Amino acid sequence: MSKNTPPDYWKGRGAQINPAGPYAQMIYDSEPVAEEEDERNLKTEYLEVHPKTILNKVESPDIGMGYSMNPYQGCEHGCVYCYARNTHPYWGYSAGMEFEQKILYKLNAAQLLEEQIRKPNWQPMPVMLSGNTDCYQPIEKKLKLTRQILEVLWKYRHPVGIITKNSLILRDLDLLTQLAACQLAKVSISVTTLDESLRRALEPRTASVKSRLSTIRTLSQHGVPVNVMLAPIIPGLNDHEILEMAKAVSEAGAQSIYYTVVRLNGDVAEIFKDWIEKNRPDRADRVLNRIRDCHGGQLNDSRFKTRMTGEGNIAEMIRQQYELAKRLYFKDKSTTTYNLELHRQLKAPPQLSLF
Repeated sequence: MSKNTPPDYWKGRGAQINPAGPYAQMIYDSEPVAEEEDERNLKTEYLEVHPKTILNKVESPDIGMGYSMNPYQGCEHGCVYCYARNTHPYWGYSAGMEFEQKILYKLNAAQLLEEQIRKPNWQPMPVMLSGNTDCYQPIEKKLKLTRQILEVLWKYRHPVGIITKNSLILRDLDLLTQLAACQLAKVSISVTTLDESLRRALEPRTASVKSRLSTIRTLSQHGVPVNVMLAPIIPGLNDHEILEMAKAVSEAGAQSIYYTVVRLNGDVAEIFKDWIEKNRPDRADRVLNRIRDCHGGQLNDSRFKTRMTGEGNIAEMIRQQYELAKRLYFKDKSTTTYNLELHRQLKAPPQLSLF
């Protein structure tokens, strides 16, 4: 254990507690069991679920995609700030350590997708992989659910957007290259920091900073459009890196950048507060107060058109740095638009395709 690691700290995990959600049937201990007492607490369990549908219509005005789909629920990456943690209590699990340890997977995801887009009345709109948890988290290497989904999307020439922070995406470079050549694919890579020690604490099982920059470079060199999400910006923790991160990802080949300001809704507030008090006790109050400053005095924020970027003086300073970064490093770059016609042409009845 590092001399900087607090006692009773689970290395390799983001959350260090299991808060009881509103639907929990049991009360969780506020602290994890010591490793020597029960080593099984660090293990990940994979559980198959059997959904009847897979596509979710995106209603939020803050997100540009038409639909999202998630082959996995829960995420072993362990990003401590992840808003998706709040969906795990719906499955009967905690948003804390169990979000990282109880991974639900949907073996029939590709089949359900194909059934949906084969319907005569289906209108093509970009599908987002994934709106909730990372579709390239570690178990994807074995199950290949995301690859199966991409094969269906290529078969029907259907547009897709992917957001990930795992270099495993390069395994599917063949499919992504084909999709991108037809303007059917865009990839967003999340970059939160260039500080590897902060990355390991904040996002313990994600790809390293070096690996993410290399992934951006490889995708770009193969013609796959890459946007980088500088997200989340956590004031007092990584906001000073905005220009440096923008420069690095631009040089790696990214077409564009976007950012969000961290918001700590639901159980994520308790999980993040516990994390920062253990990992950065000297600046915990400062960071939490700056987050509140961005969200009207609260750690949480659910207001459309405000929740993603915040408001107030600190949020405005972050926005100005972001705008400057775009002018400095992205002024001569253009973004790619989706081609929706290929899918329509593929589905056209034979007698109509002559005209």
